[in-house]
Amino acid sequence: MERHELIYDWEHRGPHQLPTPPAPVQLDDETLRDGLQCPSVQEPSLDQKIRLVHLMDDLGIDTADIGLPGAGTNAREHIRILAEEMRPLNITPNVACRTLVSDIEPVVEMVQQTGAPIEVCAFIGSSPIRMYAEDWDMKRMTQNVRDSVGFAKKHDLPLMFVTEDTVRTPPEILATLCGVAIDEGANRICMCDTVGAATPAGTRNLVEWMRSFIEFKGVHVGLDWHGHRDRGLGLINTLAAISSGASRAHGCALGIGERAGNTEMDLLLVNLKLAGWIDRDLKKLGEYMRLAAEAVDRPMRHEYPVFGEDAFETATGVHAAAVVKAFRKGDHWLANRVYSGVPADEFGLEQKISVGPMSGKSNVVYFLERRGIEATDTRVAAVLDFAKNSDRILSDAEVLEAALHT
Repeated sequence: MERHELIYDWEHRGPHQLPTPPAPVQLDDETLRDGLQCPSVQEPSLDQKIRLVHLMDDLGIDTADIGLPGAGTNAREHIRILAEEMRPLNITPNVACRTLVSDIEPVVEMVQQTGAPIEVCAFIGSSPIRMYAEDWDMKRMTQNVRDSVGFAKKHDLPLMFVTEDTVRTPPEILATLCGVAIDEGANRICMCDTVGAATPAGTRNLVEWMRSFIEFKGVHVGLDWHGHRDRGLGLINTLAAISSGASRAHGCALGIGERAGNTEMDLLLVNLKLAGWIDRDLKKLGEYMRLAAEAVDRPMRHEYPVFGEDAFETATGVHAAAVVKAFRKGDHWLANRVYSGVPADEFGLEQKISVGPMSGKSNVVYFLERRGIEATDTRVAAVLDFAKNSDRILSDAEVLEAALHT
């Protein structure tokens, strides 16, 4: 059979599917800013930040948020060094600032000192619940937007205007705030699901409304989506936003971030590649994940999709048998897909057959043969006997001990 006949695709067999994005997908990596707001991570060293930025560049990520200038002297020094490091790279830097001139002034100074371009991401809370809690009034908010965006554009800084909690903000408030930002020269508008309250349907409705509003304004403005995972919907909401017309999406390595975290940049890349929405080499994605986990002192869960230790490992006999038979056909394409929704080889990884209480003969035979050991009936029986009396998957050393000391 032809390969395309082996896997039926319901995604494209009916009316309910994510439309192909209307424009090329851009990505903004928030690991080094929003990701570090996670309560249980540590601040990476400057060297680790630099290495991460280079890996982001290798993965084709377009921009990276490299800090919050208002956080203090150390934060500004790291931003300056990272911005200079990024000058010869394809990836470009941005920073998060409140919609206050005092927050943006340090960025102007850094750009003047280094000559390195830095995009300002100027944010303001926009939802009625936030406004009520903070005792903000619309007149003052509008003036802050006008002053801060105007100041940034006066100094030729690219600027993205960010409304926090966009998904819980009514159209009339968005039209006022975003309208002022656009009139003052904002280059991009960012819609945020700051508290992870959105659903895919709500995401699509918001993006389509914002696209219509920008069209009404008669300007060319980029559209960003920034999502959180409080309901576990961060990734699917981001895909819905992209398919509905958001031209740049945000994410963090490992999904780290404030509270329950942000959209997982790594899984976003995986899904964009599998959907055919991007075409790039992601072999270094695992290295990016491992470095990020080390840098923020956040061990990756074993069952984490794609890059966790368990992601491509099986010890269940009937499942392993299918993978083993595919390998015996000499067909690695088949082996990486017969019992996996993600082809391991696309991401520099491979299937792993282990031995445990639910294993069968094929697991043991394959395990031993892969290591150049003859799979005699005695050895196979000894390993299976040991495995069936175990309460977990055996380590490689335990399998070899049972096989070779019978």
